Amino acid sequence: MQYLGIVFGSLIVAFGFNLFLIPHQVLSGGMSGISMILGMITPLNTGFANFLLNLPLLIIGYKMLGRRLIVNSILSVIIISIGLYIIPVHAIAQDKILSSIFGGAITGLGVGMVFRSSGSTGGFDIISMILARKMDFPIGALLSGMNGVVIIISGFLFNWDSALNTLVSIFVTGKVVDAIYTDHAKLTIMIITEKGEEMRKHLLSNLYRGLTIMDGVGGYSNNKRNILVTVISRYELNDVKNLISEVDTSAFVNITETIEVMGLFHRPSPN
Repeated sequence: MQYLGIVFGSLIVAFGFNLFLIPHQVLSGGMSGISMILGMITPLNTGFANFLLNLPLLIIGYKMLGRRLIVNSILSVIIISIGLYIIPVHAIAQDKILSSIFGGAITGLGVGMVFRSSGSTGGFDIISMILARKMDFPIGALLSGMNGVVIIISGFLFNWDSALNTLVSIFVTGKVVDAIYTDHAKLTIMIITEKGEEMRKHLLSNLYRGLTIMDGVGGYSNNKRNILVTVISRYELNDVKNLISEVDTSAFVNITETIEVMGLFHRPSPN
């Protein structure tokens, strides 16, 4: 189901680009927007440009975000690039403003689906996920903030009407991503498992959070267990559930919403 979500979400992004945004010279954000610009002003195909621009960021993301996310992101980038190459560029609607709004919403839907499937669509998504983990800031807002350069380029290369429509598209995309992917809440995860040490090592090697470990005893079985407690952001939930299942499919996991966090939320750097 995870890979199906990535493939389906990536195809939605490609359809949003080629059927709503590109026909009206309205850009998406980040590397996708820059790829669109290259496709419009050079003979280079948008899909091929998208793949080339994402390669260095995927390499950086592999080192900072882990293998699982980047493998899923590579799949998403490939699907989007192929989709941009084979889907004909054809305007569904003639109104530029409506196309900007619906194109941004459709793109945000696809990006949110990819995020929920533990992947990313590459480009600024990877940068924003790195910053979100370091700075504890909503991903959609980060994407919108970093896309100002695309809006300015759009204004100078085409016209300022296109730039303003691009701003509308990017804003709607960011709002839809946050609505689908995360409401920026914190979650407390309590894991009760008989494989405490293995679980500890696996989570610490793959998760940018600390852990508190307590000893427990099963009330019915009287067997010794470990209780692991951590606080995460909602956007990390899918990854954490997958990591837990990889170690102990029978672990008891309690997930609760956290109103406020005081103290050190990020794992401290080793001395």
